[in-house]
Amino acid sequence: MLAIDLLVNGLIFGLFYALMAVGLAMIFGVLKVVNFAHGEFYMLGAYAYVLVSLKLGVSPWIALPIAAAVGAAVGWLVERTLMRPLYSGYASWSIMKDEYAVVVTFGLSLLLINLVDKVVGPYPMRGPELIETTRFSIGPIMLNGQKLIAAGISLAVLIGLALFIKKSLWGRQIQAVAQNRLGASLAGIDATRTTSMIFAIAGLLAALSGALLAPVINPSPDIGAFPAIKSYVIVVLGGMGSIWGAMIAALLLGVFEAFFAVYVSYAYRDAFGLLLLILVLIFRPQGLFGEKGREV
Repeated sequence: MLAIDLLVNGLIFGLFYALMAVGLAMIFGVLKVVNFAHGEFYMLGAYAYVLVSLKLGVSPWIALPIAAAVGAAVGWLVERTLMRPLYSGYASWSIMKDEYAVVVTFGLSLLLINLVDKVVGPYPMRGPELIETTRFSIGPIMLNGQKLIAAGISLAVLIGLALFIKKSLWGRQIQAVAQNRLGASLAGIDATRTTSMIFAIAGLLAALSGALLAPVINPSPDIGAFPAIKSYVIVVLGGMGSIWGAMIAALLLGVFEAFFAVYVSYAYRDAFGLLLLILVLIFRPQGLFGEKGREV
């Protein structure tokens, strides 16, 4: 029974990890850069959920999509103002795009953390729960009510995202731009608009993850740092830029961490992901689901 309980709880945490990591994988898949401010989208979503529900007296079920919309808006704005020079009108910047992205996104991360710290305050805030039931019993397994409903929403969103990318016209455009930006442009796809949509989706997913966990994590200005690190680990494990790899790697990491915490050491539970990352980089640098490639 313990193994089943650990498996279920590991999958629940894996779904939360996947919401964060998929957006980061999408950004890397298109621009081949890492967004070091990704964790702050998570933080903004958590704060938006708490402030809208508590300060404005709005139902948590309404505050949740509002928080996701805030993340999408911030992601779109970041792409329009900070990331667009990487690929629009600055051809000579292609040589230094990695350095530019690191400096800009890291600076944005510090800006958002300090801005929230000064405007809202440095103290943790607890958001209202989506449901009043604190525990659910599914056979012999006892689950936290908030985590269970949040995991259900996460699963529904991830399935919807997978169908959107696989079946919709916009999803096919995202795949085309990720494979070959120039070729997609020559085929008539607006690559710039597609990139804006990707950043908006990434911001929405990260903010939604923060909002879903706000009643559990008690958000503070620096709360996004740890989820961001988890996301970086998952993106590398799954294969840089692979959306499906990120989803599967997130679920695997959640399950492995759950078993590791019980059978090895709970104190080093979070270090397990880093150990797994080192092993993957040594024996399979392209990630579990990535492919070897080279630029010519």
